[in-house]
Amino acid sequence: MIDFTPRIAYFPDSFHEINGVAHTSRHFEAFARRRNLPFLCVRAGDREENLIQDGNVWTLELPRGILSFGLEKDLRFDPAFPRHVPLIEETLTRFSPDLIHITGPSEVGMLGAGLAHHLGLPLAASWHTNVHEYAARRADWFLRMLPKERAEATEQKIEELTLTAAAKFYSVARILFAPNRNLCKLLERTTGRECRLMPRGVDAELFHPAKRGRCADDTEFVLGFVGRLSIEKNVAQLVTIQDELERMGISNFRFLIVGHGAEQNWLRERLHRAEFPGVLRGEALSAAYASMDLFVFPSHTDTFGNVILEAMASGVPAVVTPDGGPCTIVRDGQTGRIVPDERFSAAVAEILMDPAKHEAMRNAARAYALTASWDAVFDGVYDAYETLVPQEVPLSA
Repeated sequence: MIDFTPRIAYFPDSFHEINGVAHTSRHFEAFARRRNLPFLCVRAGDREENLIQDGNVWTLELPRGILSFGLEKDLRFDPAFPRHVPLIEETLTRFSPDLIHITGPSEVGMLGAGLAHHLGLPLAASWHTNVHEYAARRADWFLRMLPKERAEATEQKIEELTLTAAAKFYSVARILFAPNRNLCKLLERTTGRECRLMPRGVDAELFHPAKRGRCADDTEFVLGFVGRLSIEKNVAQLVTIQDELERMGISNFRFLIVGHGAEQNWLRERLHRAEFPGVLRGEALSAAYASMDLFVFPSHTDTFGNVILEAMASGVPAVVTPDGGPCTIVRDGQTGRIVPDERFSAAVAEILMDPAKHEAMRNAARAYALTASWDAVFDGVYDAYETLVPQEVPLSA
């Protein structure tokens, strides 16, 4: 429960895009609206410079310019974004925040960090993306040209250097947040800063088993994936699952792949048992989840896995790898399976061939998701803010 009301200026890396940072940021702003908390969100968007004051919640949306370039299908970086500094500083002066919170080293995050230093404000930072692991995966095209031992050593060096650079950036904050305990330990070790747990919540009313709309005569087992179709998500494993299930003599299945990304065409060419509806939102997304029978998420780099919680809230158990955040959500053997790549297909087949086990997992997945609320997540964040803005210090009006 929030006992005090610090004025927060929040600078998210993304807000309107389809990713975990944007998803969390939209829920954070919605939380501030529900609680009528003084909250300023400074973000990039498609609209012209636009400051909206809606009660205690302010939003300043700023456009990226012609110099911006793509990082992913819906992610961009604008090196000329500092042109907005005068308007951002003017807005901060009017809003009078007690604390600035950034989500990473984007152009928005770097401006937030710089302005916190310039204005003498405490800085909090969230770690949402394992940038060191992403950098290594994105270098795969180059690593494949090297001898195996050299490639492995080079990949490790890329991870180490990227982590060192990221840790240096995050160390400017007074307090850090991360979505799982292993990441908190890593950040505390590499930055010397305190790190608080900031998991994710789920809207268990939007994502609900009752949204299932499949016909009674549709008896195929639907394997689902939701997310960015990119190399760091290990989506090539989906093709391996298809091929290995077929070699086992299992044919009563198909894939439902929701999302977009650089690997989309590659997957379309190889997944002959798949439907690709693209990016879905709201009720269309919840219906897609509820139509799945098992969620397959082979990523090794996700820091949490919002999509896992959404699937589980829809009554869909998940198969995930032992790496990253998803394995902290799934209870192995109860709400899904946690297995390495080489055992993924066998785990899928085991669940597919055992209807009683599958039904028990569906019920357990839904029950677990009901314990994860966004309000509890952000209440914890505000508890951490209290260490930066003590109650005995008068707060800004």
